[in-house]
Amino acid sequence: MSGFLGNLLNQAAGALGGQLADKFGGQIGDMLKGQGLNMLLSQARNAGLEEKIQSWIGSGENLPISTDELRNLLTDTQIQAIVSKTGLPAETILPALAQLLPAAVDKHTDEGQSENA
Repeated sequence: MSGFLGNLLNQAAGALGGQLADKFGGQIGDMLKGQGLNMLLSQARNAGLEEKIQSWIGSGENLPISTDELRNLLTDTQIQAIVSKTGLPAETILPALAQLLPAAVDKHTDEGQSENA
């Protein structure tokens, strides 16, 4: 895997293992494709986390997100989809995703706009 997700996964590979990290990073990319970013923003509004997600878009400092906040942000269906596709347990996925998602969203957006829009 190349690009920004590949770089993020290289940093997380020690915690997740090489092949599993590739699968996990692919899931982050899939989450942000098409309308994924808009859906994430909508879910953030509903979870009271919009300010955090907005901090990841465009320039400026990325606010961190905790594992508990991530559980409130993502639906059970989304978490289960990542579990199914990666073979990783949620207890492994959520802390890693909390570390990777802010930078992934930041790199996936350009001054407040999705690059896929």
